[in-house]
Amino acid sequence: MSDKVYTVQDYKSGQPRWCPGCGDHAFLNSLHKAMAELGTAPHDIAVISGIGCSSRLPYYVNTYGFHTIHGRAAAVATGAKVANPNLTIWQISGDGDGLAIGGNHFIHALRRNVDLNMILLNNRIYGLTKGQYSPTSERGLVTKSSPYGTVEDPFHPAELAFGARGRFFARCIAVDGAASVEVLKAAANHKGASVVEVLQNCVIFNDGTHASVATKEGRAKNAIYLEHGKPMLFGENKEFGLMQEGFGLKAVKLGENGITEKDILIHDAHCQDNTLQLKLALMEGPDFPIALGVIRDVEAPTYDDAVHEQIEEVSAKKKYHNFEELLMTNDTWEVK
Repeated sequence: MSDKVYTVQDYKSGQPRWCPGCGDHAFLNSLHKAMAELGTAPHDIAVISGIGCSSRLPYYVNTYGFHTIHGRAAAVATGAKVANPNLTIWQISGDGDGLAIGGNHFIHALRRNVDLNMILLNNRIYGLTKGQYSPTSERGLVTKSSPYGTVEDPFHPAELAFGARGRFFARCIAVDGAASVEVLKAAANHKGASVVEVLQNCVIFNDGTHASVATKEGRAKNAIYLEHGKPMLFGENKEFGLMQEGFGLKAVKLGENGITEKDILIHDAHCQDNTLQLKLALMEGPDFPIALGVIRDVEAPTYDDAVHEQIEEVSAKKKYHNFEELLMTNDTWEVK
C-alpha cells in the first residue's frame, strides 16, 4: 500500500462508451471505489481484459492496462504477474470471453492459483457481437443464434471454479454498490486466484436476466448475504435461515417447528472442504436464495511465488549467473 492517500478520481480515466443502463457502468464505479479504499498506487496496478463489452474497461481506469484478444485475458494476466509479481492485476472478462474461448485459460489460472483478481461479468449473453447465447445462457433462451431457444444447459461459474480447485469465489450484483466494493476488496486481499462473479443486466439483448435480485427489494426477498462466522439468515426481516438436511440444504422459517437462530448454519468461508460452499454457490430460486458475498476464501501456495522461489533455488546452485558465464562454463573449444 502506498503512503499517499488516493481518491476515486485518481483511478478514473476516459468516458465510458457502454449502453445507458448497462451493468458495466455500475461495476466500474464500484471498482474505482474499491481501488481507492485499498490504496494501491495506480502505477502498481494493471487491468487486463479480453474482448467484449466489459473488456473495454481498461480504457476507463487510470492504471496500466491491456485490451488483449478474445479469451486470452487469463493467459496474458498470468504472464504479467509472473514477470512482475509486484503488480496487482485485475483481469476483466465477460461470460462469453471468459468461459467459452477463454474457458481453458480460466480453469488453469485457477488450478495454478496465480495471484490474480479475476472478474467475471455475467449477463448471460454475447453483447458486443449483438446478442448470441453464451455459455451461461439459460436453456430455452431465444437469441440471434438460437431463434427457437437454446437446447443446452449453461455453465455455473461457481461449479467451474470449484472444479478447477479455486480457492476464492465471491458473487455480487453490479448495481449493489456497497456490497460489490466489499467483495472486490476481499478478492484483492486474498493471496491467490480470486474469482468474483458479477451478475449484471444487458438492457439490449438480455434485459431482466437477473431480475429477481436486480433491485434492493428483490435482494431482500431473494438473496442471502453470506458473512464468514455469521449465521445464514435471509429475508426482509431475517426471518428465514438455512439448515442442513441430509447431504443437502433446507430453507426454514425461524419460529416454525421450534426452529431458532441456534439451529441455523454458520458460514465458514475458510473451510478447506468446499462441499457446503459449493452447495451455497449453486442455490437458486424459487426454493433457495441466491448467495452473495464471499462464499469461499482459503489459503494455498501461489503459482507466481512458487516460480520465483524455484528460480532462486536453482540459481543458487548454478555456477553461472549470466549469459557470458553460461557460455564459458563447462567444456569450451577454441577454433583455429
